[in-house]
Amino acid sequence: MTPHEIAPEPADPFLWLEEVTGPRALGWAADQTDRTNETFAGTTRSALEERLTRILDDPDRLVVPGRHGDLMYDLWRDADNPRGLWRRTSRAAFAAGSPEWQVLLDIDALGRAEGRAWSFAGATHAPAGSDRALVRLSPDGGDAAVVREYDLAAARFVDDSPFSLDAHKHRVAWIDSDTLLVATALHGGGVTDSGYPITARVWHRGTALDDAPPILSGAASDVGVFVHVDHTDGYATPLIVVAHDFFSSETWTWRDGTATLLAVPQDAVVDVHGDLAAVRTTTPWQVAGQTHAAGTLLVGPVTTLTEGDGSDLRVAFTPTAGTVLDTWTWTRRRLILTVLDDVQSRIVSLDPAGDDRLEIDLGLGSDDLFSASIATLDADIDDELWIVARGFLTPATLIVTDAVTPAPRVVARGRAAFDTTGLVARQHWAVSADGTRVPYFEVGPSERSGILPVLMSGYGGFEHALTPEYPAIVGPAWLEKGRVFVVANIRGGGEFGPAWHLAALRENRHRAYEDFAAVARDLVARGVTTPDRVACHGRSNGGLLVGNMLTLYPDDFGAIVCGVPLLDMRRYTRLSAGASWIAEYGDPDDPDDWRFVQTFSPYHLIEPGRAYPASLIYAAASDDRVGPAQARKMAARLHAETDAEVHYLEPVEGGHAGTIDSAATASLHATIHAFLDATVAKDS
Repeated sequence: MTPHEIAPEPADPFLWLEEVTGPRALGWAADQTDRTNETFAGTTRSALEERLTRILDDPDRLVVPGRHGDLMYDLWRDADNPRGLWRRTSRAAFAAGSPEWQVLLDIDALGRAEGRAWSFAGATHAPAGSDRALVRLSPDGGDAAVVREYDLAAARFVDDSPFSLDAHKHRVAWIDSDTLLVATALHGGGVTDSGYPITARVWHRGTALDDAPPILSGAASDVGVFVHVDHTDGYATPLIVVAHDFFSSETWTWRDGTATLLAVPQDAVVDVHGDLAAVRTTTPWQVAGQTHAAGTLLVGPVTTLTEGDGSDLRVAFTPTAGTVLDTWTWTRRRLILTVLDDVQSRIVSLDPAGDDRLEIDLGLGSDDLFSASIATLDADIDDELWIVARGFLTPATLIVTDAVTPAPRVVARGRAAFDTTGLVARQHWAVSADGTRVPYFEVGPSERSGILPVLMSGYGGFEHALTPEYPAIVGPAWLEKGRVFVVANIRGGGEFGPAWHLAALRENRHRAYEDFAAVARDLVARGVTTPDRVACHGRSNGGLLVGNMLTLYPDDFGAIVCGVPLLDMRRYTRLSAGASWIAEYGDPDDPDDWRFVQTFSPYHLIEPGRAYPASLIYAAASDDRVGPAQARKMAARLHAETDAEVHYLEPVEGGHAGTIDSAATASLHATIHAFLDATVAKDS
């Protein structure tokens, strides 16, 4: 294909809605939002909003902090502090259940003082021995954030600190207390077509960032350049990742002024821990005369990837048909694996240099479906693990243990958000169009009586696995009423490793949608429900999923809730960060790619006059990842060309999360469930 061969664009009468802050587009969005709020206003909706707000702001809710040294950090939100209090307490006090919190930063007060409604976006701590941190603040809940240096000892921002950056999608990491590894588009850094930094630089205290030359650069067509520094054993190893697309990248170490490439496949995932490296394969990799299957985790000296031939790598994990590696992380001396067995997780601790392998028994029982994840640790200090375990009917539990000699101890349990009496969680399997068995989780009454409304959830993209989660919102809003909640583990996700993801990539995207429809039909075939009683809710890539349910499978659903979605797959690469996802979906500017991309572009699949299920579409004006344009245009086109029932919501703040505080979250979900009550659940 030559650069001049561009796939033709279909006529689009709603391009004006792509002007995110344009007065006409904002006016349209505000008018649609007002209409939606008026439609679903009422005492039932208000009561649910109040209840959800109380749950989200519960003063006794579980706190899951982040650890840095001997201190635990947390962002606490409640009715009096909707944007949050950034605070800390000692690790010992928190572990004993008697934390004494020191407030470091009142985000609401800061916003009032500066006239900006700041949202806390995280903090990056300097290496052990330093009392500095880099605080990130988003002006609207989006991905772009300012960076400010904070003095933890004095509990205030550092006056006239050179380490400050205006709002953008930065990546910063401490090399030492006076040196940063920085990837930013500001100060001459440059930006890729996806909107991420294109260069990495070393920034020394007392110098201007403009004067720091790039140490590594990407190309405009890359997703971006990202940085990290490993501080294992007190020795800093700067790492620079040049992401060519969402799944292909090069990782470089930078030492003594020299960047060195880690010799691994570009589709592999690699990280560094001291003098060790871990490599997870995405496709089979032949190295040192051996072929390692996709999804294998290999561990060995960093030097075997920079100076050797890979022969010193040893296998730390090998996948099977139903058992795959979900994530891994390091403590000081151990490698910690989160493994999925038929989409339920377990934690394994192993010695990276030997055969010592320990299963960490969290004592979760067997009366629910569970998942577990690493909440926090400090690999520079010790082998202590903080783990969060939860089930569909079991609130999150915070557990602490040593990874070398595991003896798990419950530190705190979350409070129940809803009544689980008579409810049960089970796993079922549907058969997709090509014969593939697709699992799904079903939560609902243990004894059914008649046809029930069903709310389905799914994602199916970017190798992201959906595991059991405690439904603190769906529980009180849906399950308590005797209805059914379903999570579909469709292809495109990571539930069965990289192969499950690759099976629905690009031209095979239809498999994810066939899988989801197969689950909906299996629920009908099993007598759980009927198509008119089935609703589905998806966000982001999940919004694209349910958008395709609306347009490709309208007869299988009674209602669609489509959040912060991709929908216009012809122009998605030109909107917000869309260019970064070409590897997942294809390049619509390429005529060969557009032939298959158009088959799952909901915006272009709308057929005038066709009957569609009712839909509620929502986005946020401040979303700088996907943006509101595609949601706006989908709603407008459905209004203009069909008789379908369509509702639209667009809050100004919230970013890609869609909401920015507990009150906004409760309001959004109260509206969603008022919509569901009026459609698929109106007779229940």
